Amino acid sequence: MSDPDPSPLARALGVLPTGLFIVTTRDEERPAGFVASFLTQVGLDPPSVCVAIGKGRGPLELVRKSGRFGVSILDPSSLGCMGAFFKAYEAGEGPFDSLEMGSAPGGSPVLAEALAWLECRVTGEHETQDHVVVFGEVECGELQREGEPATHVRKNGLSY
Repeated sequence: MSDPDPSPLARALGVLPTGLFIVTTRDEERPAGFVASFLTQVGLDPPSVCVAIGKGRGPLELVRKSGRFGVSILDPSSLGCMGAFFKAYEAGEGPFDSLEMGSAPGGSPVLAEALAWLECRVTGEHETQDHVVVFGEVECGELQREGEPATHVRKNGLSY
């Protein structure tokens, strides 16, 4: 929960722009994933990205187990997809039930409505205090249509 009067540090961190993404992997045969904003490109040759995943979140263990993750890059027209990840579901149901999905060549789920997607092979991780930063080599990807990615800033950079 955001502090109603964030500190100067929180306000300064809050203006760091990030993208909005759905990061996916597989849980056996079912897709699994979460909304992410802590994701960035960190290498060119080979192309590499990293994503910070909160400690204790289920998708972290699934990404570790599968060794792969997909990134669906959202734009203003696909932001509605995020809503499916903020609902409570009955056992056996999940956010992907209401979304049109595709599959990257390595099997990572990707959103059909996304601006673009990437598929990554995990190459390492680094633990911070409250997140684990997972690094991945981008093995393939596709721009699904022309457009600009959605960006996000927080009012408080010390909380979601």
